[in-house]
Amino acid sequence: MKAIIASKPGGPEVLKIIETEEPKSQTGEVKIRVRAFGLNKAESYYRSGAYGIFNSELALGYEAVGEVVEDSSGTFEVGQRVATAMGGMMLARHGGYAEFITVNLNNVIRIDSNLSFEELAALPEAYLTIWGALDKSLRIREGQTLLVRGATSSIGLTAVTYAKMRGLNVIATTRTAESSEKLKSSGADYVVIDNGEVHASVKSIVSEGIDNAIEIVGAATLLDTAKCIKHWGEVVVVGLLGGPPILKSFNLMMDLPNTVKLSFFNSQLLGTEVLPFRKSPLNMIAEQVATGSIPSTLAKVYYFEDIQEAHKVLDSGKAGGKIVVKI
Repeated sequence: MKAIIASKPGGPEVLKIIETEEPKSQTGEVKIRVRAFGLNKAESYYRSGAYGIFNSELALGYEAVGEVVEDSSGTFEVGQRVATAMGGMMLARHGGYAEFITVNLNNVIRIDSNLSFEELAALPEAYLTIWGALDKSLRIREGQTLLVRGATSSIGLTAVTYAKMRGLNVIATTRTAESSEKLKSSGADYVVIDNGEVHASVKSIVSEGIDNAIEIVGAATLLDTAKCIKHWGEVVVVGLLGGPPILKSFNLMMDLPNTVKLSFFNSQLLGTEVLPFRKSPLNMIAEQVATGSIPSTLAKVYYFEDIQEAHKVLDSGKAGGKIVVKI
């Protein structure tokens, strides 16, 4: 089979298409023929060597959609359309950048929608991450106000769309005024131009502060985001767009506003007992996208052979939504 690996740490040019042996499914695994996969910023970090783990023999990729080839448990039928994410993909087994993959049974979900594979591939990692961060970490409720810091990123647009679908009031940040209309069409009630500090602008919209925030930029803007939160509210960090997740000289008493909570959500939990795939809203999301009830976050589609170009766009941060590669 064909697979895309990073031959060594570096830029998009290190990505190579190789011929390798198809993986054999073990007990508790499902073998999938991959039809499309989404790109994620973590895969760019991995490719560059900044992830901390690197294996030049494993295909990259945190997610994939396709059809079941084998399932010894009988949970899924051969030919069944499915989606998968995480569960050791890219780190302990081939990731989604391959024609065939074997994945943990618990990290696979049946897809009932007839949504195209390209559109479907834009959903798993982004929406499952947002589901975990908003529903599980923040425990969002209808009518609350949510700040999405870094909203023009792929996962940021997903957060805006999902939060609005759940009945929240959404304040979205962007560094460029040209992105305002896209954010509003995705569901944002307010758009704030981000010059590095937004707390004053957010407080001008909601004087007492907002209920919660999802921080996608990361450490670079985290302390400013915390200043936007009202008493007993929370910031959940999911992104690293602004660089390494390191806060230097962090003073808990001076830098973190009184009673504001801080958490980090890592999508590695997906498929575990605390965040089971079977309880995720992925099928509902797919149906909502298929009917046009919520906007698609798909921005660009590339062919397998164009993976280097796809990663160049991923690195640029200018895709304007989710990048998908089809096989």
